Amino acid sequence: MSGESNNAVAVPQFQDVLGHPKPLWMLFMTEFWERFCFYGMRWMLTLYVVAQFFGGDASGEATANSTYGAYLALVYATSILGGFAADRILGYQRAVMLGAIVIAVGLFMLMLPSEVMFRVALSVIVVGNGLFKPNISSMVGKLYSIDDNRRDRGFTIFYMGINAGAFFAPLITGYVAAKFGYIDLNSAALKAEGFRAGFVTAGIGMLVSLVWFAVGRKQLQGVGAAPAGKEGFGNIALVLLGVAVMVPVMYFMLSHAPWLTGILSGMFVLCCILLITEGLKDGNVQRDRVFALLILFVFNVLFWMFFEQAGSSFNFLAEKIVNREMFGGEFQVGWFQSVNPAAIVIFAPIITIAWTFLDRLGKEPSIPRKFALGLMGNAFGFLVLIYALKNLVDPSNNMIPFWTLALCYVFQTLGELCLSPIGLSMVTKLAPARMVGATMGAWFLSISIGNNLAGQLAAIISGDSGMTVPSALSGFNFSFILLISAGVLLFLIAPLVNKLMHGIK
Repeated sequence: MSGESNNAVAVPQFQDVLGHPKPLWMLFMTEFWERFCFYGMRWMLTLYVVAQFFGGDASGEATANSTYGAYLALVYATSILGGFAADRILGYQRAVMLGAIVIAVGLFMLMLPSEVMFRVALSVIVVGNGLFKPNISSMVGKLYSIDDNRRDRGFTIFYMGINAGAFFAPLITGYVAAKFGYIDLNSAALKAEGFRAGFVTAGIGMLVSLVWFAVGRKQLQGVGAAPAGKEGFGNIALVLLGVAVMVPVMYFMLSHAPWLTGILSGMFVLCCILLITEGLKDGNVQRDRVFALLILFVFNVLFWMFFEQAGSSFNFLAEKIVNREMFGGEFQVGWFQSVNPAAIVIFAPIITIAWTFLDRLGKEPSIPRKFALGLMGNAFGFLVLIYALKNLVDPSNNMIPFWTLALCYVFQTLGELCLSPIGLSMVTKLAPARMVGATMGAWFLSISIGNNLAGQLAAIISGDSGMTVPSALSGFNFSFILLISAGVLLFLIAPLVNKLMHGIK
């Protein structure tokens, strides 16, 4: 069942605030605090694993990176299950509230200094995120009728809430972690204590999100309510039972990241077979469009495999090889994670204007060429780091300048803006009419596979002895060569992919 059919409720007549339905602003702040929670704890995960469970020994970096990649992969993969639970059983409102509660429980469980409980806590967070993340976005769409020309602008405002939360979270949790011991680089125990304080801060943010939505959801006037006949508490109990079942499954996946790659890949291949089968039923045009989709899915996996070095190998680079002393103080490792959302806010309008200008000239790049530019932007970020590691290492401290990592994040963000925003739109345009949901699932699975591979790559870069200048240079050289090669290849075969798309732009 699609999200559009979850309710028989027509779009209510909402009071407008700043030109949009009043509930949009409630959902904006709910998402702001949830993203504050997600990005506030995300940057700490790899660093915490090394400090808490390996006593600060660099040999723990590979395990930390692998766990991080698996965690991100599962966050995306469980969104499919959470969307199904909301469509069929809970409704969006109750799915969001239940997800928020589960996430908060997991975050506070991170306080327990046990490796087993750490993985259990991450598993709980993963399952909760699956209930929360896809369903709050669905409610935004239900505030507008299909032909309401404010709909796209409403999603843009909501997207700014995501980036605002992502911007402030690392700044605040990074400050808290430093205050409680993280800056004491000579004591792994104190570092871990600082990170736990950061996790608590993120957990408080999740509670704010929960309370904000619980108080404000009456504004929704039935939008996102439980499906007809599913209003009882028995359905909540059923989903809670599902949560209890899924947590040990997620725990197993987190503990066996290479197995996770195979499982996700198998799910992805199954989705592809179903799409091809459906495309063949609908004739040659739809068959070709499915093949175009699958080609772009493969390149999407590559993009996220390297983009998501942000919370893994780039974190250890920032901690060990980047000179962060500035203005008489120290730029915290987590603060680098705020560069991406800041760059999105700055450059998204500029890129939108550029596409509009090129469209008027009849020269706007096609979807495949925008994907190719995304891969190349990602590659140029690695090129900056390669240049720094080859030419700018300070012999007195074996570190590279601060600005090089910041500039890398900016290039990667430019790549993201060329690829990510058009991805969901592309899926809805090219998917077989009866399989839009399954196609969207395949899209998220491609991101999930890329995230898991990102952790595996970061583990290889760190190796047994941890991040060093030579290991970073070797790993980033590989990353640049593969990304730039993929970008050039896609740019060259774009006319073929466009032909397969049969006029879809």
